[in-house]
Amino acid sequence: MRLEKISQDNVWDVAKLKVSKDQERFVASNVESILEAFAVREEGYVALPFALYEEDTLVGFCMLGYGGIGDDEEPEIVYGNYSIWRLMIGSSFQGKGLGKKAMEEILKYVKSFPLGRAEYCWVSYDEENVGAKKLYENFGFYENGDVDDGEIVAVLKL
Repeated sequence: MRLEKISQDNVWDVAKLKVSKDQERFVASNVESILEAFAVREEGYVALPFALYEEDTLVGFCMLGYGGIGDDEEPEIVYGNYSIWRLMIGSSFQGKGLGKKAMEEILKYVKSFPLGRAEYCWVSYDEENVGAKKLYENFGFYENGDVDDGEIVAVLKL
């Protein structure tokens, strides 16, 4: 598994990747995420969208962040820490352990501190998204009691 920056070469293929129908309520589309990354960056904040490749096959998408995005209602954990804003594996690639492999690569990247040191990496998810909760817990994330935009916040000490 590897992370590759979104570029002219892969953006349209990433845009076409979809999760299964029953997961659509839990994650924004890749198009929405890429648009959000553009807007956030235009305002001077950090959003890092990546295509996820297993060997030479595009299998998913993730978007990372560092620090806040100027929202007055952000939980305190956002400041000076990394976040996993989005993580999706395309529906035809699910059930093959690729989410786990993606998390391994994401955390390897985050722990290289590409944008500066941080104490935590955090993520938020819908309370009904038991698959996401289980994945993050398996990597040591724990719920810290915060809520971000109606979603449960879980943190990992780096």
